[in-house]
Amino acid sequence: MSKKFSSLLKNERGFTLVELLAVIVILGIITAIAVPGIGKIISNAEDDAKEAHIALIEEAARLKHISEGTPETATYAVSDLISDGYLEEIDSEKLPKTGSVTVTVSTDGKTSYEYSSETVVEEPADGNDTNS
Repeated sequence: MSKKFSSLLKNERGFTLVELLAVIVILGIITAIAVPGIGKIISNAEDDAKEAHIALIEEAARLKHISEGTPETATYAVSDLISDGYLEEIDSEKLPKTGSVTVTVSTDGKTSYEYSSETVVEEPADGNDTNS
């Protein structure tokens, strides 16, 4: 049996250069098709993560608004939500760390929460400037 196996190995030949080049070309074509698709998947995942984080920021503002018992419109800065413990600080450079959430209560009692990437500072309710 070992003589038969040995004779089979001696008759084996390697791949020709043309066969190796054909495999390399096929792998190149597959790579050219796959790489842009993977890049789009990564980009979509980053966009989805940003949207989810904004929803988390809005949810933190909702919790703070409810816990304060404020029935009227209010604006909460992301930094305040973090310092008050409603939101954890994040490390990622691609997710928003600043901005504010405006809570609006309509006349029919419905409440909406809208994130803005710019931090909005509310004026004092009495109209007096506290910096003078």
